[in-house]
Amino acid sequence: MGAVLASIALCIMPNAHVLWMAVGVLWIMDASINISMEPFRAFVGDMLPPSQRTSGFAMQSFFIGIGAIVASFLPYIFTNWFGISNTAENPGEIPPSVRYAFYTGAFMLFSAVMWTVFSTKEYPPEPHHANLKNREKRKIEDEEGTKTKLQKVGAFLLILGMILTWIVNYLELEKELYVLGGGLSIFGFVHLLAVLYIRQGRSYLGLVHIVKDFNTMPKTMVQLSYVQFFSWFALFSMWIYTTPAVTSYIYNTNEPTSTAYNDGADWVSLLFGIYNGIAAVAALLLPIIAKYTSRRVTHFIALMCGGIGLISIIFITNPDMLLLSMVGIGIAWASILSIPYAMLSGSLPPEKMGYYMGVFNFFIVIPQIIASTVLGFLLKTVFGGQSIYILVFGGVCMIIASLLSLRVRSSEEVVV
Repeated sequence: MGAVLASIALCIMPNAHVLWMAVGVLWIMDASINISMEPFRAFVGDMLPPSQRTSGFAMQSFFIGIGAIVASFLPYIFTNWFGISNTAENPGEIPPSVRYAFYTGAFMLFSAVMWTVFSTKEYPPEPHHANLKNREKRKIEDEEGTKTKLQKVGAFLLILGMILTWIVNYLELEKELYVLGGGLSIFGFVHLLAVLYIRQGRSYLGLVHIVKDFNTMPKTMVQLSYVQFFSWFALFSMWIYTTPAVTSYIYNTNEPTSTAYNDGADWVSLLFGIYNGIAAVAALLLPIIAKYTSRRVTHFIALMCGGIGLISIIFITNPDMLLLSMVGIGIAWASILSIPYAMLSGSLPPEKMGYYMGVFNFFIVIPQIIASTVLGFLLKTVFGGQSIYILVFGGVCMIIASLLSLRVRSSEEVVV
């Protein structure tokens, strides 16, 4: 279903003529891609033995990098190889070459997912898992203790969200910050709703299990959640602010209509394609490094390279030297897409592999939400409108993530 919806969204996106439609389709596409892609993380954990999981997840990183490179060149290929125009026919439209690139992406996504679904045989569930159909058997253990814990957490989150919302309103801060307060309040309400269901004797409900399992995540997953948060916060900082940072700091212009600005923006687009290519190559080397060290040391090295790469941009005046920054970022990107999942898979109960892999995606979405709401505020109030300092801040976050990765204790340290 995720692949179907994502493919449809990819076809609709280049034909959206109003902003609200484009935003709505983007949300649908983002959610649908997560629905279709996250099960593949669990798929690797289910299908491969522990000794092969690092290589399995690394191969996912490799093909993600290759796919990103091909996708970035599709408009060029359609224009220069097939003679399709790269100029929009009417104002407010996108060029036909870009539109066909979207259509190709939709076809490739759907085809790849369907090929995997129909060509790969999954192992059947264990007998004791298949027998858990009776509602009484699916009730959670220690209902009283769980109810007390969820009630405390829910009340805390609800009150914290309301206080944060009041502060934003009272101090007339950026309206985007309301998202944080509202998100915390909603999450707290969901906890309290789970408590209500437990009191009613309905702890067999899926919502109760989801909330309970979220609050009892394996220790390795909790440790990795901090690593993921700072890693992805750094990435979103880079994706949002690299273009304004490079154009203003290196090309010395803030005028979007100027030639220098467009040259800088084009160079950033090329740089992003380059770091994906570097990630594809680095993905092949990660299992080798992990074999002779460990997964957490491998991730530490990769994230440290990424952090240094982001921070180094502030010391660069020649645009060509940004290629060196992209080397570090590409290495980090390859590791972020593979090593955490390899470490996590060994610490999860097999019957909940899919669920926890999905929950693990929260620690990508949460920093995305926070980055989109907080970074603009920081740019105006802390960094004086200088986008380059956002990249430095992102680099610091990635270095923090690298240090936190050394604290992760995975049940499988030796990789063959």
